[in-house]
Amino acid sequence: MQILEVLKQSIIEGNEEHAARYAGDAIAERIDAKIILDDALIAGMNVVGEKFRTHEIFLPDVLLSAKAMYAALAKVRPLFLKEKIPSLGKVVIGTVQGDLHDIGKNLVGIMLEGAGFEVIDLGTDVAPERFVDEAVARDAEVIGLSALLTTTMPGMGKVVKILKERGLSGKIKVIIGGAPVNDEFCREIGADAYCFDAANSVATVKKLLGQSTSRAE
Repeated sequence: MQILEVLKQSIIEGNEEHAARYAGDAIAERIDAKIILDDALIAGMNVVGEKFRTHEIFLPDVLLSAKAMYAALAKVRPLFLKEKIPSLGKVVIGTVQGDLHDIGKNLVGIMLEGAGFEVIDLGTDVAPERFVDEAVARDAEVIGLSALLTTTMPGMGKVVKILKERGLSGKIKVIIGGAPVNDEFCREIGADAYCFDAANSVATVKKLLGQSTSRAE
């Protein structure tokens, strides 16, 4: 389907205007929403994610592609409800309490949404209890924690501790990321996985949820 290929390419190139137009054309051709989502939007963001991972493109390029993807998604989203297309799962993300840095966190959200997940972004300076409360209220399967300051890293451990205290360990997975974070710290606090970059977060979440990685990364 040629229209899907040009839609995919418009997302890779970060052309917001073209992405919205071609998404509308795809709908006009009565292409199923799931096919548009998988073969154009997600496929395009997969390429963007891989190019970002291998340093062929940089953050501004990813943000342009994300804007294009959202423009196309706005056209297609009404069909999701009509066709009852499920998301891959719900992920609550945020920057831990005391930390206001959000570029990395925002990029993770973009990648996860581009892969077909529903993302609940709590923003920055988020209290440990709120992460858990929101995950329970929204029936989320994963909590993603971000930190850039070493002084705020203990907040990640507090989230894991609260989950244990409430008997939710294993039911709600915890991924962590940020410049000062590593695998050793992940094991130390008992989180489920460390994500070394935004592109890796998609593969990590899908692995934690036992899903095939063929639909995204």
